[in-house]
Amino acid sequence: MHLRLLLILGALSAFGPLAIDFYLPAFPVMARDFSTDVEHIQLSLAAYFVGLAFGQLLYGPLTDRYGRRWPLLIGVTLFTLASLACALAPTLDWLVSARFAQALGGCAGIVVTRAVVRDSCEPVQAARVFSQMMLVMGLAPILAPLAGGLLMNALGWQSIFVSLTLFSAACGAAVALWLPETLPADAPRLPLSSTLSRYVELLRDREFMAFALCGGVAMAGMFAYIAGSPFVFIELYGVPAEHYGWLFGCNAAGFILVSQINARLLRLRGPGTWLRRFVWLYFSSALMLLLIALSQPKALWPLLVPLFLGIASLGSILPNATACAMAGQGRQAGLASALMGSLQFSVAAGASALVGVLHDGTAAPMALVITVCALLAASLAWYSGQLVLPERAR
Repeated sequence: MHLRLLLILGALSAFGPLAIDFYLPAFPVMARDFSTDVEHIQLSLAAYFVGLAFGQLLYGPLTDRYGRRWPLLIGVTLFTLASLACALAPTLDWLVSARFAQALGGCAGIVVTRAVVRDSCEPVQAARVFSQMMLVMGLAPILAPLAGGLLMNALGWQSIFVSLTLFSAACGAAVALWLPETLPADAPRLPLSSTLSRYVELLRDREFMAFALCGGVAMAGMFAYIAGSPFVFIELYGVPAEHYGWLFGCNAAGFILVSQINARLLRLRGPGTWLRRFVWLYFSSALMLLLIALSQPKALWPLLVPLFLGIASLGSILPNATACAMAGQGRQAGLASALMGSLQFSVAAGASALVGVLHDGTAAPMALVITVCALLAASLAWYSGQLVLPERAR
């Protein structure tokens, strides 16, 4: 894939991580400015999650009907305007509404990015591209809060959303100038009236669902880690809050490292092979984590080793599961991308909420949810191996 196209797709895939992580350090200041508490400011984050879960379902059929460029340009424009609205928000209700609209716009980048890769690459090359794009997913949680904190201290929390406005506007210009239409001209333009029936058909596609849900429950384990690790690291084991980012960053570095190793391993075998191998590393690491958590060690380091291995293994599982799920969906890549994203995000958000529901003052709830997710991912990966895959995806 051409480097310029890869950079554009990488920037588009950054919309989600940036919109989620960029303004987290500003929560206390925003709560003061809006005369409320941090819990109410978190509603703006919840609104974004809801928009992500449902908005993707809208873009799938649009991209299969009208091509990739125009729905993407509309989405990027909406994200840009909504980001500016967030910066200008006079009330919390305004901010929450603008965040929901921002998510609806940002969904376009998520859906179209996967569809463009599917249009342009065969399964093995697609898995390599998705692995390279994992750099964004790994770096964003590290860099975005740091940059957001610096901007907030220098120019106020509004500058964070102004930066998102400028970034998305630049991405929109890049899309307009350099992103080609990748939906083949002779591809059947599926009518919007058939959207519901095609979603039902995809839900009945065993191969697609096995890979989509395998990636979804694997990602759910990562969300459980993100939700539970602040309590485990800071409150349970007394890690200073300013050092939490270093521990989080080490695990993100493992994720990035394995994603780049995965891109090279794909020269030897297809994404299905590496998915089924790395998912067992994920499960064994999660099981080790659970056993250690149940023993309630006095030191944190015994938990860190299996956590690192488990999160790192996702650097192979996520891009390979995505490539395999999209491999047979050329005719309706946009729809498949949308359904996969919505399913995966819904499952992942549910897992993070479950960590809070099971909270008992130990690391066991986080470890238990991660282990259940890993077991489900391993089971789905095994099941996918019983299906007949395209030769290049095996």
